[in-house]
Amino acid sequence: MRILGIDPGYERLGIAVLEQPHYAEASRGGKKHTVVFSECFKTSSKLEFSRRLSLIGEEIKNVIKKYKPEVLAIESLFLNTNQKTVMRVAEARGVVVYEAAQAGLKIFEATPLQIKIATTGYGRADKTQVMKMTRILVKIDDSKKSDDELDAIAIALTIFAHKKF
Repeated sequence: MRILGIDPGYERLGIAVLEQPHYAEASRGGKKHTVVFSECFKTSSKLEFSRRLSLIGEEIKNVIKKYKPEVLAIESLFLNTNQKTVMRVAEARGVVVYEAAQAGLKIFEATPLQIKIATTGYGRADKTQVMKMTRILVKIDDSKKSDDELDAIAIALTIFAHKKF
């Protein structure tokens, strides 16, 4: 099974595709999950916001077409004091959900608490702990340093822990 994990944003969008190996492979002691693809997709602040949304949609459509995930795992929004930022992230998130729905993916929303529990086993874990455990739980290139990218991987891992699809 392949899962598309998204850490939503409009300036930086964390994208990851994870794959769960077949039972036989996992039972031989290999890693449970493999990162097939990950990136931090960036849009320029010099572009009109509508163009940034369009670029996000195109990128998600291309990733879905190329890697053929079955499920979208996306972080649900938490309220922020900056209402403009929340609204814009919500709009970018909507573009991602739309593209996933158009492609027929099942959609799973994960809260920050669910992500922390799935990756660390502790709901009050800090970002450093989540990032450290994410690197332990999956086979990942050490060059992957972007918080957004690692967050997308952690969000995808949450699906495997919850199996709500």
